[in-house]
Amino acid sequence: MTRLPGLSRRTPLDVDPAWLSVPVGAAAAAAVVAFAPLSPDAATMLAITLFCVSLWVGTPVPPWFTGLVGLGLIGVAFSTDLALVGFHSAATWLVVLGILLGEATRRSGLADLLERRVLRAMPAKGQSDARVAYRYLLGAMSAAGLGLVVLVPSSLVRVLILGPLLVSIGEVFDDRGPRIGLFLGPLFVTYYAGTGVLTGSLANIIITGIVESTAGVSIGWVEWAMWLGPVMGVGRAVAITAVAYLMYRPSGADGIADADAAAAVDAETLEGAWRMLLFLLVGVAVWATDWLHGLHPLYGALLVALLAFAPRVGVVGVDVIEETDFSIVFFLGAVFAIAEGLQRTDFTDLAANAILSNLPSDASLPLVLLFVVVAALALTFVMEGLAVASVLTPILISFAASAGVPILPVALTEAVALNTYFFPYQSAVLVAILGLDVVDTRELVRMAAICSAVTLLLLLPIQFGLFTLAF
Repeated sequence: MTRLPGLSRRTPLDVDPAWLSVPVGAAAAAAVVAFAPLSPDAATMLAITLFCVSLWVGTPVPPWFTGLVGLGLIGVAFSTDLALVGFHSAATWLVVLGILLGEATRRSGLADLLERRVLRAMPAKGQSDARVAYRYLLGAMSAAGLGLVVLVPSSLVRVLILGPLLVSIGEVFDDRGPRIGLFLGPLFVTYYAGTGVLTGSLANIIITGIVESTAGVSIGWVEWAMWLGPVMGVGRAVAITAVAYLMYRPSGADGIADADAAAAVDAETLEGAWRMLLFLLVGVAVWATDWLHGLHPLYGALLVALLAFAPRVGVVGVDVIEETDFSIVFFLGAVFAIAEGLQRTDFTDLAANAILSNLPSDASLPLVLLFVVVAALALTFVMEGLAVASVLTPILISFAASAGVPILPVALTEAVALNTYFFPYQSAVLVAILGLDVVDTRELVRMAAICSAVTLLLLLPIQFGLFTLAF
């Protein structure tokens, strides 16, 4: 039999494994509806949740597309009001404005200005000693990564801003090891240390949004920073920097190239960079004074966006909005709709009671928080971290109320767990770091595993100690 040119015989093995998540999710949803001992509404909501989570894990289609599917299913099965509840959330619009701020920061030349300043401030001995240069550059860029946590409310955007900059600065080393350390260290700092600032991580924003909408508890920017900033912000940044230094430091003084190769920045770019930095600092000032005015962090981001895009005053034009990808909004809309749906159908109360039944009746706060960490970490191995936030947060709110423990330390502990990853599939940010094509998967997993282990074994007990003393 002659086969026509351009045609090939496909076998079942040729099917992209990602698409298997569709029948798996559909089968799980059907099983829940048919067999789960739940009310019809709760079973339907859980079925939609499992189907969406299956697609988010397997990613046969982009997450935003799955979000649209979820919104449609929730709207048809329940109501338009429930499906669109996420678009009424201030947290959703904070993310939208964060995306705009990231684009404005990237195009303003602020990253180029940072590279120039860092290289010009290199100690004289660092011009000839790779060890001195590595210590300086790793410390300086990790500090810059920590600073961006406060300035730019999107970990993915921060990684995309810092990544190319770190690759460029790393060229001062001849050996690959220091280049990898200088690349991974600051990127992990700007990602993982985002736990310490409310606006520093999308998981933080989702958690606070759900806590406020379902429990009526509002967690302020300053309050969040006071509780998690010292240990999970600054402490985590120092720990990650130390890990990067110990793992990738140069073995000797040799291996340093021209460290005075900072590219010149033209006057117009320089002015735009300084203006953008000033605008970002205005936003930080608004966030840091929320105890005074009571405004949601959304308004600080809104003010910065208005300044950055304002005619004559701003640093970028409105054309940036036309080129910016806002598809994540549909993902967020589905996340909040799922969380609200699980709460309205009383599934969260049932799940919370099931969790509570496995704890001793007189469980101490550290034991309860440890239980939260284990539950969150276990779920991140089977679904994307932000999806975990949508499913787990309302359950933990009900769980905290039933266990008689304050919601605040439970929510903060969940945020820590949901920013502690080991593998790229658990986080879109780790996938983005891998996509910069500087490190391979093994190197990324190794660094992530060590940094997460340090967080869980060293920093988390300290954080639990602070919670125990205060509550």
